[in-house]
Amino acid sequence: MAAAAPMVVPRAIGTSSIETLNVACVGVGGMGAGDLSATASGKNVRIVALCDVDSNHLGSAAKDHAGARTFRDYRRMLDAMDKDIDAVVVATPDHMHGSIALAAMGLGKHVYCQKPIAHNLHECREMAALAADTGVVTQMGTQIHSHTAYRTAVAALRTGVIGKVQEAHLWVRKSWGGDVAGRPDKSDVVPDHLDWDLWLGVAKERPYVDGLYHPSQWRRWLDFGSGTLGDMGCHIFDPVFAALGIGAPKSVTSHGPAHFQEMFAPNGDFLYEFPGTDQTAETIQFRWTDGDAEIATEKAQLPEGETLPGAGSFLVGEKGVMVIPHWAAPRFYSNGEKMDVEIETLPSKEHRNEWTDACRGEGETSTPFSYACPLTEAVLLGTVAGHFPGQKLSWNSEAMEFDHYLATALTQRIYRKGWQV
Repeated sequence: MAAAAPMVVPRAIGTSSIETLNVACVGVGGMGAGDLSATASGKNVRIVALCDVDSNHLGSAAKDHAGARTFRDYRRMLDAMDKDIDAVVVATPDHMHGSIALAAMGLGKHVYCQKPIAHNLHECREMAALAADTGVVTQMGTQIHSHTAYRTAVAALRTGVIGKVQEAHLWVRKSWGGDVAGRPDKSDVVPDHLDWDLWLGVAKERPYVDGLYHPSQWRRWLDFGSGTLGDMGCHIFDPVFAALGIGAPKSVTSHGPAHFQEMFAPNGDFLYEFPGTDQTAETIQFRWTDGDAEIATEKAQLPEGETLPGAGSFLVGEKGVMVIPHWAAPRFYSNGEKMDVEIETLPSKEHRNEWTDACRGEGETSTPFSYACPLTEAVLLGTVAGHFPGQKLSWNSEAMEFDHYLATALTQRIYRKGWQV
């Protein structure tokens, strides 16, 4: 079996003008179906290839893109159509993001990759380096980044509307946690429409069980997903990172339950410490909570009768508090009263079209891997800290090391034979 990321000399294509962009989409069910539709709507975009390990997803997508060739294995697609593909959309489960994106960039293809862009920290760093070396156009699939709510929040925060930011609280009420029972001692017959070996990809072999992994439960499993933090952290950290210029954290501590042997724990509670920027205190703390973990609502300074949204963040500054709901306009408070703040409302953009335009030489992307990798790094550090609750893990981003050798070991994975990156 061929390796996941072919050893080739990169063909740097940069942002030279392309009249018609030929795009291949890997993963065309679920979120991938939405990415495919939005990408196809771009100016002078032609979908030339569709790839999915599930023939049901593939067949459904092919009905709307009759001229596209179909594949089950992305490696065969890249081998067969190297000269016919300019750009690749990656919308698979998390564990395959890095290998597919690295293989595509290694062949000089522009890449749009769903969040989090990698399943582990070493893949994330390799993706940023290869994107820089090849000059390809990249974009992380955090489509809310281009929505009016987040664009408006970022612009407002950059004006210093609440003064220097002292701390940030980020949360989501959903939970991708599992339970201590882990996987059942059983196996089911793999349905004819699914290539289970290709679905597993870089992960170790395990029996197929109906409804346990594919198509929608894989986020709970350490081998395949990144838990609640990986699913939603890249969205909710995003406006804070974008507005304040936040970099790599100095440390992270999990105050929630320990991850199980094979599944993420529910109700995560993580405290990060970041070096400050010119818009923050000398050091800024982020507290992430999910599921039923308690939020420090008293620090939000909400008026009586008002509540926090089900997902979002609030930032405590010198002059007041800014609440950034997930998918809604920002709100401002001070000492239990609404702040009278005038902000400019920015319009939404289509995130996938921003990428396809940039691939053709028109404009730039707003979440390139040079931005997305540091953000994803912070998220993935939390998924590691969940294995060591109560222990403050100091992080050396330059060396890619924790002050804890077992935590450092979790910055990369063991790849299944034949799937090494």
